[in-house]
Amino acid sequence: MLLALATRDAPQLLVLDEPTNHLDIDAREALVKALADFEGAVLLITHDPHLVELVADRLWLVADATVRPFDGDLDDYRALLAERARPIGKAEMAGRKDDRRERAVVRAALAPLRRQAKEAESLLAKLTAERAAIEARLADPASYAAGRVNDIAVANSRLASIRREAETAEAVWLAAAEALEAAS
Repeated sequence: MLLALATRDAPQLLVLDEPTNHLDIDAREALVKALADFEGAVLLITHDPHLVELVADRLWLVADATVRPFDGDLDDYRALLAERARPIGKAEMAGRKDDRRERAVVRAALAPLRRQAKEAESLLAKLTAERAAIEARLADPASYAAGRVNDIAVANSRLASIRREAETAEAVWLAAAEALEAAS
């Protein structure tokens, strides 16, 4: 669906997934020439490093559930793969455990702030909904019928209370959010 929307206005875009599979040498050369002459964007998914070296302007790394620009060439990518494949020593493994333990301690220390921010956000949502309901009631001409003066006074009083509670909740949320940001 998203690809259909992206290509709706006919942009110059080619999406090629393993385009060199089952091609002979002449066909590969023709493909490289055609891609070099193409004036639009090409999204190329391939395991063919030679093709990548011939046609790619930018490399993107798909790893660890992310997609991000890869700053380097194929030699840098090969070095990254070799580094990831390197066996992990006992000292490095212990360091990683210490890092995980430290991050867990930090998460536990920040949990009250996260809870405080979430509670303040929840309260703000509840107060906003209540304020909207009261304002809708006050906008209804039927609210101003004879004998309903007390209802209007109570509604206006509650609106004032909601404003004060919302200011307090916003201050709590802001303080918690700033403390969380400073800790990260």
